[in-house]
Amino acid sequence: MADLLELRGIGKRFPGVVALQGVDFTVRAGEIHALLGENGAGKSTLIKVLTGVHPADAGEIRFGGQLIRPGAPKDAERLGISTVYQEVNLVPSLSIAENITLGRQPGRGGFLNWRAIRRRARAALARLEVDCDVDAELGSLSVALQQMVAIARALDTSARLLVLDEPTASLDEKEVAELFTIMRKLRADGLGIVFVTHFLDQVYAVTDRLTILRNGQLVGEYATADLTRLALVGKMLGREVSAADFSPGVVAARPDQTAPILTASKLGRSGAIAPVDLAMHAGEVTGLGGLLGSGRTETARLLFGIDAADSGRIEIKGAPVAIDSPRDAVRLGLAFCSEDRKAEGILPNLSVRENLIVALQGKRGALRALSRAEQAQLCDHYIKALRIKTADAETPIKNLSGGNQQKVLLARWLATRPAVIILDEPTRGIDIGAKQEIEQLIAKLRADGLAVLFISSEIDEVVRNCSRVLVLRERRLTGEVAGAGLSSENLMHLMAGTHEN
Repeated sequence: MADLLELRGIGKRFPGVVALQGVDFTVRAGEIHALLGENGAGKSTLIKVLTGVHPADAGEIRFGGQLIRPGAPKDAERLGISTVYQEVNLVPSLSIAENITLGRQPGRGGFLNWRAIRRRARAALARLEVDCDVDAELGSLSVALQQMVAIARALDTSARLLVLDEPTASLDEKEVAELFTIMRKLRADGLGIVFVTHFLDQVYAVTDRLTILRNGQLVGEYATADLTRLALVGKMLGREVSAADFSPGVVAARPDQTAPILTASKLGRSGAIAPVDLAMHAGEVTGLGGLLGSGRTETARLLFGIDAADSGRIEIKGAPVAIDSPRDAVRLGLAFCSEDRKAEGILPNLSVRENLIVALQGKRGALRALSRAEQAQLCDHYIKALRIKTADAETPIKNLSGGNQQKVLLARWLATRPAVIILDEPTRGIDIGAKQEIEQLIAKLRADGLAVLFISSEIDEVVRNCSRVLVLRERRLTGEVAGAGLSSENLMHLMAGTHEN
């Protein structure tokens, strides 16, 4: 098979960030090629360079042997490169036929040829063996069928390369199997397919080759059949492990003799995370381990009431509780630092003081407003206790470094005096010195008797900070390690699923 797509030496910088550095990537006609990597690996940036969203700062792109420089997604589409995203980028209020031909509708003299529009839509869907009413409104379809329409639209543009960016994230097993059938058919028709996914089982089920990125650099390109799951996980995380590095018996940790503060039983949400059991104890840091997309954040969001569970229950100190919203969670003594500090954490245009007191004020309610003196006292205490580097409490939080912003968010939740705190990627995007300070704070929280749920993509960080780790893979709880069994090697085996062999 000839190379359909060649990216050579691709480099891309953003202010303060090297997103891609000297990356090579090739896709052949008639193959399904996985693009893999953890958060920050550069997958999304590489796709955006390929499709004309961002111009490359270095390197070249060849498609069908010709040098190309797409300046916008429409340029890439005209060349035969189409992308289907996890969130279908179509118009739900229009019909299937209108979406498939949108922007390219046949007609004359300002009048659309509806017969031709419907005929083209049916022909595109027929290639996918999808039979549906092309006059139906797109928004009335399931997510799986909407994705099929998006793929049909790509085929209507005579695409030769199809980029599928996390297409299975919202699909159930039956829908995934149906999508894979379509992908194999398109491969047989000679299309090149780039498949971006976090699910390793799917990589081995449907891909021919794979490329791994880490920290904006190329790790390597491999035939899927030549790379074991354990080797794949090791290359994604930057840590090589052998099959002999697994200690049998680590799947069940020694049960803690003290009563847990929080217990979740069969807690799950369809399409997000299969039912899980977990218990959190006072004075313990419990880790949630797993690759990106394994269900770590989804579990945290269920515990804090951001997303509604459709199975299971939660108990606090042995009593069943209903956590239907974050307000319920805060009232019951839970706190949550989101992984997306900028989008879901800080209020950038407000001061350090305003950011710090907002959760406590929310817990107290509008009728029990914190006085300015109380606010000043709280801020003074936490700025000193957490060593937050700021000119004063009135400094806009957006002017602080990432590490100090993270400390303000921790202070925000500590001010509510929680019994349980969930920390989702608390050290992401901060420098080494700030990471050490955050880890010291986590140790202090444990010593102060809080129950801490700690989530991190850095496996050594999980081992360093946790006394017990629950490992998730493919949205399911696969094992638990503690004590002498808690090692990077054992966690990686559980992430890869090789402990089951």
